[in-house]
Amino acid sequence: MMRHSLIVILGVGLLWSMTAAAKTDPSIDGQALDARWQTYAKSALETQPALEFPFAECFSRAATAHGLPETLLLAVARGESDFKPKARSKANAYGLMQILWPGTAKHLGLEQLSEVLDPCTNVDAGARYLKELQQRYHGDLNRTLAAYNYGPARIPVSGGRLPEGAVWYSAYIMRHLDFVLNGRSKAGRGAPRQRYSGNDRLFIIHFSRPYRAAAFVDRLQPGFGELRLDWFRRTDGGFDVVMLYANEAERSRGQALLGKMGFG
Repeated sequence: MMRHSLIVILGVGLLWSMTAAAKTDPSIDGQALDARWQTYAKSALETQPALEFPFAECFSRAATAHGLPETLLLAVARGESDFKPKARSKANAYGLMQILWPGTAKHLGLEQLSEVLDPCTNVDAGARYLKELQQRYHGDLNRTLAAYNYGPARIPVSGGRLPEGAVWYSAYIMRHLDFVLNGRSKAGRGAPRQRYSGNDRLFIIHFSRPYRAAAFVDRLQPGFGELRLDWFRRTDGGFDVVMLYANEAERSRGQALLGKMGFG
């Protein structure tokens, strides 16, 4: 009982030290973010995913049909649903690309919820909406993604300050784009593409605010080496921090490290 209490105290103490400095959402460097999207846009159509992602045929077909980078569609899907075709948010957004029902869905010509829940139809709808927004914002991917999350009525075509939450969303998708392009590790580039599995992850902790999840991961990651920590927005609210692993040996090593830190 004493040992269990000590572990809990260690875990709470570590958690406090990692998030105490993140009581408010740190500002994202909007100019740097915009510059990163501009750099990506220059060669986006030539980029290739580092892994074989679920529903690959749906994403490839939609990307070709609408002249969009497949890697961008994959990044949005990973950030929105982590490739769960039946995902549903509190705001009534459905599927891989989290299409709002009925508003955005009907705007895109989907009259039945069953259409929205079909994986390939959902991906195609998300791609069509992204293309529409990309054209509205003259190729500006930062504003395109901000509008995908916030709605075009709230994002100016040019000038003006973007809402903090919209900037956060654009940065969030950029994080997922980094994963789509690099996989679990940049060192793995050039190797045969492995299959992505959203199930190969170990839940660590849940946060109600994204900046707390980000601060937690940033603080812990150096101690995990090649084992990658990540965090995801949940469709039912909040943010989960997880450890990604490729096999049981990595899972065991990660569990041992977490145990030493009091998260056992």
